[in-house]
Amino acid sequence: MQAPFSRTVFDLLREQAAARPDAPAAIFEDRTVTYAVLVARAAAVAGALAAEGVERGDRIALLSDNRPEWLEVFFAAASIGVVVTPFSTWSTVAELEFLLNDSEAELLFTLSKYGDRDYAGGVRGLIDAFKLHHLQDVIEIDGPAYAAYANHAPAETMPPGAGASAGDTLVTLYTSGSSNRPKAVPLMHYAAIENGFNIGERQALTSADRVLVSIPLFWSYGAVNALMASLSHGAAMVIQSRFEPAGAIDLIERHACTSIYTLPAMTNAILASPAFKPERTASLRTGVTIGSPMDVRRAATELGAAEICNIYGQTESYGNCCVTPHDWPLERRANCQGPPLPGVAIRIRDPDSDDILEIGEVGEIEVYGFLTPGYAGDSSKFNSETFADDGYFMTGDLGALNPDGSIVFAGRITEMIKRSGINVSPVEVEEALQSFPAVGLAGVTGVPDRDKGEIIVAFVVPRPEARTDIKALQKHCRDLLSSYKLPDHLFIRDALPLTPTGKILRRELAEEAMAAVADGDQSRT
Repeated sequence: MQAPFSRTVFDLLREQAAARPDAPAAIFEDRTVTYAVLVARAAAVAGALAAEGVERGDRIALLSDNRPEWLEVFFAAASIGVVVTPFSTWSTVAELEFLLNDSEAELLFTLSKYGDRDYAGGVRGLIDAFKLHHLQDVIEIDGPAYAAYANHAPAETMPPGAGASAGDTLVTLYTSGSSNRPKAVPLMHYAAIENGFNIGERQALTSADRVLVSIPLFWSYGAVNALMASLSHGAAMVIQSRFEPAGAIDLIERHACTSIYTLPAMTNAILASPAFKPERTASLRTGVTIGSPMDVRRAATELGAAEICNIYGQTESYGNCCVTPHDWPLERRANCQGPPLPGVAIRIRDPDSDDILEIGEVGEIEVYGFLTPGYAGDSSKFNSETFADDGYFMTGDLGALNPDGSIVFAGRITEMIKRSGINVSPVEVEEALQSFPAVGLAGVTGVPDRDKGEIIVAFVVPRPEARTDIKALQKHCRDLLSSYKLPDHLFIRDALPLTPTGKILRRELAEEAMAAVADGDQSRT
């Protein structure tokens, strides 16, 4: 597909609206929002912002689940060069105090409440207590104040230099990492468009596609991946406010979704749902996911997204920097995370010697190309230790390059287990465990040991209605893994500690492993 001409995100929205005004841009519950309507609504919100004196370079915050109003505020800010900072709906009021101050947001668009959290009231309480240094107002997007924004006269065409430019910051996303505070990651208009378009190309998206977006738009996986891939191809996003498996199945079936943004925990939840039947997701063709080879295979064969793409990336690299092409054979897609996207380069460095490694050697993954220009706010102090002098981003991930240039992810540097002086990747052991038919999920960690330095402790969660034969699982591991990689202890659990994204909480898993070994847990091998 031909790449879009636009270099700013609102111009891209207008470009698609000019080409297909009546085509759906977003489908949410019983609402279909066309490209033309989304342009008009965003322009109205932008007009209200401009009337209040908000201008290029100012900052606003957005706290909401997935809904059309999220898109309206996002594109409104983009149209006048305002930086939008989406916050997670899992944030507490105490966390919002840091986020609002660090982002220097002057306005907050928020749901009045989310679950049992009174966001609007909590933030207004912070204002009244003089705990917020920049925030001036709170606009509830599910209340009458926002209705006035959405019905305002549209913003006038910005004169040259007054509106957004290609190199302006589009969005600042907060991502958790090695620090005790979330890191602020600014991302630019042109790079979001180009990288997002290339992600869509790897999926072979077209304007005929309907993309299920159950993952939060406030993540990079949503804001600069699913949104940009869909928008740059004129596709329709079928939006679920928050993931729920039976609801996701209903949306796929009702709207004949052809692409899905998923994670292993989401795929497994859909497949385990009583509402799941293969014919209900038969419209799926492509999409993206992370995970082990088994996770990719399940998404392709059981969920039905036969051309699903395996991915690697992080918020700092616009969500993804490597994606497998949709038309590679499944086993090739399952066993690597793909070649770099256009405009991206990858190298592998030995974290001990600092040497650049050869093909096939495992070391730290470093990324160059479409990257954040550097952390902002409090986390800017990490820039010197995270970005090399020649511009490469030091990811903290371990991996190796294949001869064809594709990347194979091996885990986080800090997660490596050193058993009897030999490094063992927990990801490799987890993949071996999860390839056993009765295992749905596996988590592996190290526990300090007097004789071996560390021992390997594994937890497995059986698939629904499956019985895990421990002896058969042990033999399965012996067939796949070198002896020094075999788990010293193996425990069966009903669930593992997971992040909202479905990733294993390594610290909590390590704590559980130490307690289980110390207690002589009877479910071990």
